Amino acid sequence: MLPPLLFFLIFKYYPMANAVLAFKDFNVIKGIWGSPWVGLKHFELFFENPIFWTLLKNTLLLSFYLLLAGFPIPILLALMLNEIRSGRFRRVVQLVTFAPYFISTVVMVSILMLFLAPRLGFANVALQHFGLEPINFLGEPGMFRSIYVWSEIWQTAGYSAVIYLAALAGIDPTLYEAAKVDGASRLQKIIHVDLPGILPTVTIILILNVGNVMTIGFEKIYLLQNSLNLPASEVIATYVYGMGLLNANYSFATAVGLFNSVINLILLVTVNTLAKRLSNTSIW
Repeated sequence: MLPPLLFFLIFKYYPMANAVLAFKDFNVIKGIWGSPWVGLKHFELFFENPIFWTLLKNTLLLSFYLLLAGFPIPILLALMLNEIRSGRFRRVVQLVTFAPYFISTVVMVSILMLFLAPRLGFANVALQHFGLEPINFLGEPGMFRSIYVWSEIWQTAGYSAVIYLAALAGIDPTLYEAAKVDGASRLQKIIHVDLPGILPTVTIILILNVGNVMTIGFEKIYLLQNSLNLPASEVIATYVYGMGLLNANYSFATAVGLFNSVINLILLVTVNTLAKRLSNTSIW
């Protein structure tokens, strides 16, 4: 247990002490602890910025869209894979759905850009073949969220389904035998045996996902972002990168990051408390 404990102590818990940077005007010469204290100045600058509500709205809409659309699909995929009787076909499906997870973010975005290119992209070539006008998919703010969410689901659904497959493998076989004796159909077995069996795992994964709502993936959004889709694609993470890190305003960037962490903590505690009361399953 020592290596993982050291990892968390050095790279996760020790840096928390430097969160005090959010309340200071960072000076490279004086360092973090020697820089002058300014209190809530950077938080006020962020909250009073006219773009704050747009950033918050974009971040929450994208996060909850991904949560609502992406959370049930790995569960359905795991349930369907669990019902496949042909071992060879099941392995092929698992490979096809699992493989995209290993594609890097940069390569994935490159694929999307080539596929959705306005003139020569496969999607627009297909539209023109049917006599329709080409669409600038990545230039339409209204399409950005769907492109991000469904490409993310395609890439991660197979990997996420592995957790639920492991939970399904741990269900007592005698429950299936009892259901068979009672004349239960496949659908009834799924409803009355499979779903209750994986419910604790589903609850834990849901709590963890809600706890990361504000930390929507930065890399993919930033790479898909352009001046045309900026009204929908500018989220807190990309704004902090542009305003805080590129401009070397580290105190401001730390303040916004701390704000994100506090919101995530509140959501995590709230959902964990609700789950514990409703299902008696929780992280703590």
